[in-house]
Amino acid sequence: MPPTSEHPEPQLPTRLGEGTTLRAAQLQDVPDLHALETRLFPADAWALDMFLAEVGHPTRSYYVLEHDTGSGPSIIGYCGVMVVGDTADVQTIAVLSEHEGNGYGRAMLETMHTRSRQQGAERILLEVRADNPRAQRLYRRNGYTRIHVRPRYYDDGTDALIMLKELTAPTAPVATVHPPATGEHPTAPHTAKDSTP
Repeated sequence: MPPTSEHPEPQLPTRLGEGTTLRAAQLQDVPDLHALETRLFPADAWALDMFLAEVGHPTRSYYVLEHDTGSGPSIIGYCGVMVVGDTADVQTIAVLSEHEGNGYGRAMLETMHTRSRQQGAERILLEVRADNPRAQRLYRRNGYTRIHVRPRYYDDGTDALIMLKELTAPTAPVATVHPPATGEHPTAPHTAKDSTP
């Protein structure tokens, strides 16, 4: 569902750092997203054409985290969610390691939670590597509980933990995420990979 006055884009926590913004992904972001994906997930990065296929898909919403140090913005993270019926699924969430610990992972999760609720989701799922305790802690702190294990899910044989959060009304103060100027619906892809946001 594209953003309207009745269903505006999700809002973010206002505590994003100086020069850091979260916005809807656009088609022109795909090459940079793919480059970041390849850097963060070298063993199982999505192909460029998969990103392109995802951007604009009506059941998905993707967001780009940018940081500007004065010489122009650069992408330091991204996230995406799929909503089908009353269930949402985090497709991906990642932040460059040098920008971890600034609340960006929480901000991206809250954005995906808000968008999912707006599209009628009552619950949201995600997959996380069993060998990524930092990401697991982030998800638990944000209301997720482990409900299942997929043995040897990842290409390297690592298990995937399936986590669930029941969606409720947001409680944090928020700031607006602006939709893309091109009129494209915000989005980009994944089989729930996670960096330690």
